[in-house]
Amino acid sequence: MAPSDRTFDVVLLGATGFVGRLTAEHMADAAPDGARIAIAGRSTERLEQLRNHLGVAWPTVEVDVTDGGAVRRLAESTAVVATTVGPYLRHGLPVVEACAAAGTSYADLSGESVFVARSIERAHELAQGTGARIVHSCGFDSVPSDLGVGLAHAAAGAVPLVEATVQVRSLRGGISGGTVDSLRQQLAAAQSDPSLRKTMADPFSLTGGPSVRLPRSSRPRGLRQDSSGRWQAPFVMAGYNQQIVQRSSFLTGWSYGQLMRYREVVDTKSGLRGRLQAAGVATASDALVAGLLFPPTRALLDRALPAPGEGPSEKTMNAGRFAIDVDVYPVTGAPVRTRFAAPYDPGYRGTAVMLGQSALSLAFDDLPERAGVLTPMVAMGDALAERLRQHRFTVETSSLGPARA
Repeated sequence: MAPSDRTFDVVLLGATGFVGRLTAEHMADAAPDGARIAIAGRSTERLEQLRNHLGVAWPTVEVDVTDGGAVRRLAESTAVVATTVGPYLRHGLPVVEACAAAGTSYADLSGESVFVARSIERAHELAQGTGARIVHSCGFDSVPSDLGVGLAHAAAGAVPLVEATVQVRSLRGGISGGTVDSLRQQLAAAQSDPSLRKTMADPFSLTGGPSVRLPRSSRPRGLRQDSSGRWQAPFVMAGYNQQIVQRSSFLTGWSYGQLMRYREVVDTKSGLRGRLQAAGVATASDALVAGLLFPPTRALLDRALPAPGEGPSEKTMNAGRFAIDVDVYPVTGAPVRTRFAAPYDPGYRGTAVMLGQSALSLAFDDLPERAGVLTPMVAMGDALAERLRQHRFTVETSSLGPARA
């Protein structure tokens, strides 16, 4: 069935959750006239309340993701499903498989290596056969990193890269309860199945694996200083975002090069104070993962961390912002930077805009003829970047000067 023959262009699944509601609000403002959008979730009453709040006439669809028949009918009714129903390792695979089987495009907010690896295993070939674009990680994880590297790589001449460095320059916003729960569920699964830890740790776990690997001694790690003297610590989502970027390279014939060194870091300050801050950031990130891995400490952290469905106050979200510089160093020619920034809380309003625009891009844009389990860059690339620019995002590439010796 062609997308134009479906009942809907986009169905937003999980619309009454915290991020789902923000995504619905954005789409109510941003969707083109005539777009056939529906909101879906477990409670018709809550969906109707949301529809009244939005002031739209969108249809509502009551569906429980544990009901295989209902999920299949949902996928068959629409050109695109955008879902905020996580943790995806627990709730996402039936939706992915239904969309792949129906030739329906799909977008989510996953930051879960194990889930995406299982999605590739179960749905990639099926989606290639039906023409479905299955696109994971369409929020702050991992659009800035994935588009940032991809657009800079293109501007650098699309030659292999020696290195890609994602630098978080500023970041203000609340902690996502959904993100914390996704990490919690993934670590719990890894505790019972140690093989899953390898999936989470291997930068190439979402690819077939390169024919060559960087020597361990040359892999970026630990604290570092940038050219201005600021200290930088590893970014907490670096491991997962690298997997998505490497999948983009893999899906395009290892276009970034199989020996590309990749790192993600977050700025602190210069001098001794900055080094101590960077060390503190790194220690806190490691402690969070370690604490969630073991039941006794996980129980303590659960009392302090936000629960699924919880989010920050309006005041916190209104003060949110982020700015990221993505620098790539090609084997020939000058290095290139992508500046990726927005005046939004990254985990909430910023993510809602990225997911909403991803869904609209999949539904309405003239995209490359690719199908399967894709990435934001491979599926949408320039089209998504242009959409984000129209919604107060800065997505700009520029040369960093002479080629590095």
